Amino acid sequence: MAKQYELIHPKTHLRVLSQHEIQQLKDVGSGAHEMLRRCSFAVLSAGSMEDDYTRLEESYRDFSISVEQEERGIVLQLSGAPSGAFVDDEIIRGVREQLFSVLRDILYAEENILKAHRFDLSKSEDITNAVFHILRNANLLQPDVEPKLVVCWGGHSIPPNEYQYTKEVGYELGLRGLDIGTGCGPGAMKGPMKGATIGHAKQHIRNGRYIGITEPGIIAAESPNPIVNELVILPDIEKRLEAFVRMAHGIIIFPGGPGTAEEILYILGVLSHPANKVIPYPLVITGPEETRDYLMDIDRFIGDTLGKEAQSRYELIINDPVTVARRMKAGMESVRQYRRDNNDAYFYNWTLKIDPDFQAPFEPTHENMKTLRLNRDAPFHELAADLRRAFSGIVAGNVKADGVELVRKHGPYEIHGDADILDGMDRLLRAMVAHGRMKISGNYEPCYRIVKNE
Repeated sequence: MAKQYELIHPKTHLRVLSQHEIQQLKDVGSGAHEMLRRCSFAVLSAGSMEDDYTRLEESYRDFSISVEQEERGIVLQLSGAPSGAFVDDEIIRGVREQLFSVLRDILYAEENILKAHRFDLSKSEDITNAVFHILRNANLLQPDVEPKLVVCWGGHSIPPNEYQYTKEVGYELGLRGLDIGTGCGPGAMKGPMKGATIGHAKQHIRNGRYIGITEPGIIAAESPNPIVNELVILPDIEKRLEAFVRMAHGIIIFPGGPGTAEEILYILGVLSHPANKVIPYPLVITGPEETRDYLMDIDRFIGDTLGKEAQSRYELIINDPVTVARRMKAGMESVRQYRRDNNDAYFYNWTLKIDPDFQAPFEPTHENMKTLRLNRDAPFHELAADLRRAFSGIVAGNVKADGVELVRKHGPYEIHGDADILDGMDRLLRAMVAHGRMKISGNYEPCYRIVKNE
């Protein structure tokens, strides 16, 4: 239930803004204001198990936010904010900090990346530099810290036994002094952080990092969980993915839906580039025993589409949190030695080659989805990139505001391609539906239709 609240002051960062910045955010018709409103509502809704866009929109309609100038700095004025963000009429401290992180990142991306023309975002090198600048502005890049950041990917819609498994893996990582980065939402994004807090506490680690990396289009469906103590919002999904793989020293992938499949295809497409073959990058796909068949479906899909070379870049570990954590811990030493030998930064993987096909923002319109090249005659990197785009479109049609509206208006996306590729994709998508991996709430109606080439 929403309640009227007022005057939220910053306690840590972003205590002052220029008159120009404040006017931008006060302009109700501007894109910056609407982005601030939507992302702030998502932060205030942390803990909600609702990912039905139409229901979220009903609650969102009554919410407003404005940035006001005071003599000593700025203040946020909220109306219709979700009551779960407050305790005894006081905003939860972590939620407060995330609110001002939203404000910081929206302003910085708008003024310093998108409008300033400092970077040519059609060029690969400039995109990588833009991602670096956003992360640096958010104070996420710590130059004096040795490699220990494990990014965890997985579904936001998972059953209790899988959530418990992600906590157990996080606990083992925390015991070994490793930090956690996730997409910052619920499910497999929250579980590892929750487990790591206990592991860190037992080791008396008081500066554990729980990094959340998100983007405006998906934040409403994956609201930052309250454990996140470092939040950053990238302008789009491709820059978010690049931020993940350049900051991470290793990645663990838990069972999930199309968003997780997109992430798997992204990292495998990147690691399979010839320039990256010698770069150590610990990568584990894992889940509890009950997910064995599903994980084998993922492994088979990767083999059927990207081949054995892609399969060789990860280790499949089932129902063994200790082994997963040990692999990551051992991998940190390989990463540290390689970065040291090649004079590469610990905090940002500059040497990793990311093909422009994985950096260019993809707009999931019906036409763009229909014309993806899911064919055997496509070059390998193009097939991997277009497979990722296909799953990205399904994510949009499932939970993102623009994608949901497009599907509602024009019907399901059509995905065309060769039968042997789409057969594997169809099997995997059906398994996701059968296991409830598409949505947390409501009955799932597919936003896509598979069309095999004759």
